[in-house]
Amino acid sequence: MCGVKGLGVRGWLLLGLVTVVILAATGVWNPFPGLWTWLDRSEPISAPDVVWQQRVGGTPRSVTFAGDTVIVEQRTRVEARSLATGSQLWERKADWAAVTGGGRDAVVAVGKLLVKGYELIDPTTGVVRRRDDDAVAVWTYRNLLLDARCVEATDCTLSAWDPRGTRPLWTAFLPGVRTGLLGDNPNLLDTRRLTAHRVDDGVAGPEPVPPLLGFPVDGRVHVVDTATGRVVQDVQPGRDERLAVIGGRLLRITATARDGACYFVVSARDPATGQEVWRRTGINLRTSDDGGCAQRNDPQGARNVLIGVGPDGREAVLDGYDGRLLLVNAEGERLLAVDDRYALVRTADEGAIVSRELTTERGLWTRAVDGRAGAALTPYAALVVTEKPSRLVAVNPRTGRALAELRTSANALAVGPTGMIIGEGREIGYVRFGAGAPAPLPGDDAPGTRGGPGPGDPGGVPGGPQDSCGPKRELCQRDDKDG
Repeated sequence: MCGVKGLGVRGWLLLGLVTVVILAATGVWNPFPGLWTWLDRSEPISAPDVVWQQRVGGTPRSVTFAGDTVIVEQRTRVEARSLATGSQLWERKADWAAVTGGGRDAVVAVGKLLVKGYELIDPTTGVVRRRDDDAVAVWTYRNLLLDARCVEATDCTLSAWDPRGTRPLWTAFLPGVRTGLLGDNPNLLDTRRLTAHRVDDGVAGPEPVPPLLGFPVDGRVHVVDTATGRVVQDVQPGRDERLAVIGGRLLRITATARDGACYFVVSARDPATGQEVWRRTGINLRTSDDGGCAQRNDPQGARNVLIGVGPDGREAVLDGYDGRLLLVNAEGERLLAVDDRYALVRTADEGAIVSRELTTERGLWTRAVDGRAGAALTPYAALVVTEKPSRLVAVNPRTGRALAELRTSANALAVGPTGMIIGEGREIGYVRFGAGAPAPLPGDDAPGTRGGPGPGDPGGVPGGPQDSCGPKRELCQRDDKDG
């Protein structure tokens, strides 16, 4: 008894440690995993806390929802995590990764830079569903995957695939591809989206394939019908022109220097006939930099709409199909985000963000913000980001009802039908949306359904501009007539 009392503090600590080791070794009680988890746990990246928070292997380059998984692309690897728990499901070495398809029909395309070919991986199991050894470029959409392979520099084939298909839906000939056209989603001649601080450019995930795509090849533009694979136009731009394929039209944007100013003309043509269908003068689509006339950029916009600046300096949103003015800002107002349905506009006094419906210009909701606020639109939520204080808010894009309000300096990395992924450094976390979330797109929740419309079908959510048919379903009229 005296010996036990004489152990002292160090002796008792040693005896306790030996006892714990014995209990852990015999399986009676093991506190070490829980202790390590507690020691290694990072500070929460938001308040309220996220559903789960995990540290990934490297700083994410992109994060995308794929059914019940989250795909995290890093510099030299890609990994999948469970949407429910955040636990890692699989990991692969890859230089690039992109999700194609929607909902539970999504797959992950992965590949290596300067190496031909790619693999399509099941997002849940990590099993390779299809392997290609020849493609030099891949474009991923919600309802279609395109790849290009070249036998020679001037002999290339463009193929379209169902995201989970094993045979191409169609193939088309292209006389070469642009130098450096390797990897995932090389630039095509379409719109350049507005961006927002602390919101990833790919936050909305893959979109439905447009009815027409413009491929730049050796200074020319080849316009491909994504329903059939037919090359409907092969156009050489003029010296003062820039070409873009938007809203089912081929746009010829001319910028001419005269009298110390730059004069813009936008002409839209029907690719099938080559006939001009609409024309606007004096609208600057921001294809030029610093007030010059050299057009080095794609026009600003999203999906089937364009953003321009009129001669009076006010911003406007145009329908790419017929050239209608869908929205004209008041003086001093600034567009922060736009899609086929809505526009988010910062008021002239910079004290609020207003949501407007493009078809009616009707104000839907208003949210007070500070002057440094940013915003973004996705099919599932509108995002509002403020700096002082640091906030990230997701709201229903039509009603303005809050889906999530976070005190955080983290970035919005991905938005899906049930919530969003935010991240800061190597930490990512899942935020579940509350009541009032918009209905998911077809295929997002229902197993066995397609993750979007079929090839060449600009569909999506019926009954509104969201479905890529345009504000008045004009882009679907061809299919309706054919039906």
